[in-house]
Amino acid sequence: MNEEYEEYVVKIAGELNLKAKQVQATEALLNDGATVPFIARYRKEATGTLDEVAITAIRDRFAQLKDLDRRRESILKSLEDTGKLTDELKKKIIAAEMMAVLEDIYLPYRPKRRTRATIAREKGLEPLARLIFEQNEIDLPEEAAHFIDSEKGVASQEDALAGARDIIAEWINEDQQARTKIRDLFVSKGVFRSKIVSGKEEEGLKYRDYFHWEEPAGTAPSHRILAMRRGEKDGFLILRVTPPEEEAISLLEALFVKGEGAAPDQVKMSVQDGYKRLLSPSIETEIRLITKKRADEKAVNVFAENLRQLLLASPLGQKSVLAIDPGFRTGCKVVCLDRQGSLVHTDVIYPHQSNGGSAKDAEKVATLCERYRIEAIAIGNGTASRETEAFVRRIKLPQQIQIVIVNESGASVYSASEVAREEFPDQDVTVRGSVSIGRRLMDPLAELVKIDPKSIGVGQYQHDVDQNALKQSLDDVVISCVNAVGVEVNTASTQLLQYISGLGPQLARNIVAYRNEHGPLTSREKLKKVPKLGPKAFEQAAGFLRIRDGENPLDRSAVHPESYHIVDAMAKDIGCSVLELMQNEEMRKKIDMAKFVTDSVGMPTLLDIVNELTKPGRDPREKFEAFSFVEGVEKIEDVVPGMELPGIVTNVTAFGAFVDIGVHQDGLVHISQLSNRFVKDPNEVVKVHQKVSVTVLEVDLQRRRISLSMKSSGKVSTK
Repeated sequence: MNEEYEEYVVKIAGELNLKAKQVQATEALLNDGATVPFIARYRKEATGTLDEVAITAIRDRFAQLKDLDRRRESILKSLEDTGKLTDELKKKIIAAEMMAVLEDIYLPYRPKRRTRATIAREKGLEPLARLIFEQNEIDLPEEAAHFIDSEKGVASQEDALAGARDIIAEWINEDQQARTKIRDLFVSKGVFRSKIVSGKEEEGLKYRDYFHWEEPAGTAPSHRILAMRRGEKDGFLILRVTPPEEEAISLLEALFVKGEGAAPDQVKMSVQDGYKRLLSPSIETEIRLITKKRADEKAVNVFAENLRQLLLASPLGQKSVLAIDPGFRTGCKVVCLDRQGSLVHTDVIYPHQSNGGSAKDAEKVATLCERYRIEAIAIGNGTASRETEAFVRRIKLPQQIQIVIVNESGASVYSASEVAREEFPDQDVTVRGSVSIGRRLMDPLAELVKIDPKSIGVGQYQHDVDQNALKQSLDDVVISCVNAVGVEVNTASTQLLQYISGLGPQLARNIVAYRNEHGPLTSREKLKKVPKLGPKAFEQAAGFLRIRDGENPLDRSAVHPESYHIVDAMAKDIGCSVLELMQNEEMRKKIDMAKFVTDSVGMPTLLDIVNELTKPGRDPREKFEAFSFVEGVEKIEDVVPGMELPGIVTNVTAFGAFVDIGVHQDGLVHISQLSNRFVKDPNEVVKVHQKVSVTVLEVDLQRRRISLSMKSSGKVSTK
C-alpha cells in the first residue's frame, strides 16, 4: 500500500467515523470489480458489516481525493515546466486539502489573458507599484514622474499611478490570505438578491416570487436556489450573491493598508478597485458554484429517495391484467396481459362519447374479463381517468377483480423508446403505453427500469442539476433496488437483468439469448454456460438471480452459491436434507451456528443464511393494497376547501409533498402542513406512493393549484 493510498484511507476513516481496515477492505473490493450491493450483502466480514450507504460514501470520497491529486499533479507539472516551482510553493501545494485552496495557491502563476495589470507591466510600471505597495514615506508625484514615457503610453503622473494601482489590485486579488478572508465573508454573510429584468414582468410571471427577493446564501434552500438560477438562465431574473461591500473592503484594508499618507491612499484605491473589479466577481462565481453544488446534492438526494420509494412500490404480482389507457375523443386503448405480462389482446372502447356506445363497450370489457380470466384492471391516471374508472365500476364484473388507478408518468416515454419498439415492433405507441400501465401494476420495478428515471416525474429541478451527479445517484438507486428484490432469471427482461450486480447490458442480452435457445436455466450453475459470463461475473451476480423451480432449492434463495456447502453441512449435522431445513422451523432451531464459523465466514454471514432459509427469495416490498379515490370528486372544480380526501403521494420535494387526490391536478402539502410538529425534511413524514388523508385548504382555479394539509386529520397510512 503506497503512502498516498494510506493517507486516503486514514482521512476517509476519520471523516466517516470508520475503522481504517473497513475503508481499506472496501476500497480493495471495489478495485477488484465488486459492486456496492455485492459487498454489502456478501462481504460483511471483510467490511465489518458496512451498508450500501457507507460503501458508496467510501467509493465517492476516494474518487474526490483522486481528482484533487490529479489536479495537484497537473499544477506541479505546469509550475515545473515554467520554472516557477520553488520548494516552499511545492510544500504549500502538497499540503492543500481542498480544491479551492489549491486553485488559490496556483492563481498568481496561472497563464493569464492580457489584463489591465499586464498592460501596466508592459509599460514598465511594476517598480512603481512595488514602491507604492511598500508604503514608505515617498514623494509620490516625483516618483511617478520618473515613469512618464509617451512612447509606452504613460503620458502623465496620473497615468503612471493608475497603472501601478492596476498591478496592486491584481496582487490583492491573487493574495491567498485575502481570498480566504473574502471567501469566508461570502459564506457567512453573502446574500442572494434577485430582481426581474425590466420589461419582463408579464412574460416571467411564474418567477414573480423572485422579482424582488433576497435571503442569506448560507441558508437558502435548494429549491429556491435552483428556481432563481433557472429564472436567470431563462432571461427573466438578475441574480447576484454578495456580502456587505463596506465590510469586505474594510477586511482588505486591514490586510494591505499601512497607516496614512500618499502611498497608503493609493493602496486604498487599489483595494476598492481590486475588490469590486476582480476579487468580488471571482469569489461570487465560486460561491455560486458552491451553493449550486449544495442545491444539486439536496435535489439529487430528494430525487433518489423518491425514486427508491417508487421502484420499491408494492407489486400486484403475477395476475392476468386488463389495462386501459383512458381518453375522451380518441377512445380508451385496452390491452389484456397474461400472468407473465405478455400481450394477448388489444382493443379500443369509446365509453365517453354520446353515441350510445357505453353499453356496448361495457359488454366488451365484461367479455374480455371472462375470456382472459382477468384478475385486475389497471387504469392510467391521465385524461379521462376518473371517468373511465366510474364507467368500469358500473359494469357488473366479478367482485374479486380489483380496479386500480395506476400512475402513468413515463409510459409515453417508454412507448416511443427503442426498448418498446423491440418488444412490440408491430404495435403502435398507444398499445405499448397501455401495456406499460398494466405491467406497472404487476411489478413497478420491472417496468420502471425500462424508463429513464428523469422521465418518471418524481424529481425536483432535475434538468437544472449536475447531470453526471444525477445519473450516478439514480443509477445507484436502481441497482440497489433491483438487487435488493432479486430477479427471476428465466422471466426477467434484458433491461432488468442489466442492473444485476456484475452483469450489464451485454451479459443481460447473452442470458436472454441463451435461455431463448436452450430453454429455461435449471440451476445457477448453468449460468456459467452463458457466453462471456465468466467467474467474476458469476460471483457478483449469482446471489441476486433466482431460479424458482431450480434443481437445487437454494437457487430460489439469496444464499450465494459460494455458501451452499455451508448449508449442506448444516443439514448433514442435524440429519436432514437442505429442503427439509428450509421447510421445517424446528430443524433450523437445531443449527449450532458457532460450529460453522471460519476465518472467512463469520456470524453475520451465517445469520443471513439462516434468515434466508426461513423465507427463501422473500420479496422485501410491502404487500399490495388496492386504493380508491372518493367518488364524485373527479375534477378540480369538484374540490372544495374543508374536504377530507384520500390521496397518494406522487412527489416529495424540499418544500413539501404533492398528492394525487384523483382530479388530474396534484395538490401541494406545504412542509408547514405536513405535521403538527416541526418538520425539517418532508421525507421524515411521507414517502412517494404512500397513501395519506388530506384536508383541502384552498383551491385556485385560475392557476390550477390546490393547497392541502395533513395536520387536521392526522391520518397517515404507513403503506
